[in-house]
Amino acid sequence: MNIQAAKKPVVAVMNAVHDLPVLVARDKGFFKDEGLDLEFVTTPGMAQVTTSHIVKFDSIFDRPLDSVYNEGGIDQYRMCEWGIMKRAVEANAQHLRGRKIVALGASMSKFAIVVARDSKFYEPEMLKDKEIAVTPNNGSHFTTLKMMEGFLAPEHVKTTHAGSMQKRLEAVREGRVAAASVMEPWISVAQKMGLRILIESHSTRSEAAGDDIDGPTLAKMFRAQARAVEVIEKDPTPFIHYFIAETGGLLEPHEFQTWRLLHAPPQPYTRERFDDTYNWTVKWNMTVPGATYENTVDNRAWQ
Repeated sequence: MNIQAAKKPVVAVMNAVHDLPVLVARDKGFFKDEGLDLEFVTTPGMAQVTTSHIVKFDSIFDRPLDSVYNEGGIDQYRMCEWGIMKRAVEANAQHLRGRKIVALGASMSKFAIVVARDSKFYEPEMLKDKEIAVTPNNGSHFTTLKMMEGFLAPEHVKTTHAGSMQKRLEAVREGRVAAASVMEPWISVAQKMGLRILIESHSTRSEAAGDDIDGPTLAKMFRAQARAVEVIEKDPTPFIHYFIAETGGLLEPHEFQTWRLLHAPPQPYTRERFDDTYNWTVKWNMTVPGATYENTVDNRAWQ
């Protein structure tokens, strides 16, 4: 797909826990109310029971969403804050299609580290040198490090890959891994399975975009998301079907823990936030050093 030939911005949607404000803004016509004509592309995510792709440890840019972006098939997307940081920094270093952090995103997604019902691990520090199943270099990985670093030295935090959210819960139940890091709706599924939660934390999104989407267009997109946030925060129940669908029938609507959902309007990505997040990511050797706020962040939606 030729980027210059694209007549309207193409926006990615993936896991509902990250993209619900976008889905609601689309469904409610909030983007159209802003005068936007957007195209939406659904990309595979590790929260979806139908996802079969293998996540590569080494090259994040070979994964489905990243590949589509690099080829020009999408122009704007969101992921966990550290994941977007890594991609924005390393795309420049690897001379791939550029992207900037253009907002602190709307979805404050919950992640939890879960263990088997009969596990002898009762607190996070008991997972010293024990494998925790995550998606490498994505939200569950970064948030696991965030949750565990208050309890263990980095060399004693061990992560591994066991597949999709569903597969990693199965790995916990079968004793193949000590624990797994999952997000909704899979925290609710884990509770239904009888698994125990050791610790959970919110994890903020970041919004990424290519240079071909201008500031006024992004501002309209974020205003539409902000309207959607108001609707979701009042009552998320009309939209939980998105989460239930991701489980492929493993969860009934009344079993989904809606209280874990938390959203806020997109905000500018501040220099202080960049410094803290980027330095944290470099500290964990999760991205390369040398990036700056100026070449990574662009708050053009607020300028």
